[in-house]
Amino acid sequence: MFENVEGFLTNRRGRAVRELLEPLIAAGYRVHLRKINAANYGVPQNRKRVLAIGGLGFDPSFPEPTHSTHGAPGVHSVGAGLPPTGTVADAVGDLPEPARRQPGRPSDHYEGKGRQQAIQALAPGQTMRSLPEEYWHPSYRRRACRRVKDGTPSERRGGPPTGLRRLRNDEPSKTITGGAIAEFVHPTRDRFLTLRECARIQTFPDSFEFHGSRTERAALIGNAVPPLLAEAIGRCLALDLRRERRSARGGGGMLLSFAPALSNGASPALREAKTAIEAEFPPLSTQKALF
Repeated sequence: MFENVEGFLTNRRGRAVRELLEPLIAAGYRVHLRKINAANYGVPQNRKRVLAIGGLGFDPSFPEPTHSTHGAPGVHSVGAGLPPTGTVADAVGDLPEPARRQPGRPSDHYEGKGRQQAIQALAPGQTMRSLPEEYWHPSYRRRACRRVKDGTPSERRGGPPTGLRRLRNDEPSKTITGGAIAEFVHPTRDRFLTLRECARIQTFPDSFEFHGSRTERAALIGNAVPPLLAEAIGRCLALDLRRERRSARGGGGMLLSFAPALSNGASPALREAKTAIEAEFPPLSTQKALF
């Protein structure tokens, strides 16, 4: 199993994907490569990631979505009719007010420092772009008007590294990253999310403790595969292995399915990478590919 950010698909015009697939398929692995949204597996955040699952000697299954989601463009295309995933309120609404200092209760539930005036000006769902320009950071000002299409390479993606956003209680969170504790504002309190709230949105139990500096703990939380998504993948693979699902075709390694987008819109870079990848590894199926 392989997981990475969505920019992996367009890294070096798709070369990173081909370097992943070449040795696997040469060794006989039969591989699914798809973009997924963790929210479709019950994680209370819209978190797009690239997921590859390969089997040696058998065709592996790919975990089917268990939930529908909302709160981001294009997310309605997957999981229609399934139960809705949880919201920010579902994930953190029962936590007490955070402590003023470390360690907090539960651990890591304590307030960090923030730009109070700018935070207070944000309504639920608003971003720094909604604020008067005197609140904008120089880095934000340079990139405030850039649009990011599905599949834009990581090194060219717009949006500021420290842009503020107040989350909504009635929607899943935006993607939790290592910078969320300095970017994501609580839906109803004038403060940033705590480390524990970020961990909750990533589906870590309160008993799970993170070590290192505050910045290091934020990176551990933001870079992690959400445990609920990992469980869905693990259950699918465990079922495959118990059933010993051997390939009916008896063939060697190949790309079984390739779905590089979750919406109908795609950047030129993603279209170019898709063409190059499929030319080298014609997939058996383009199931769920939307362009």
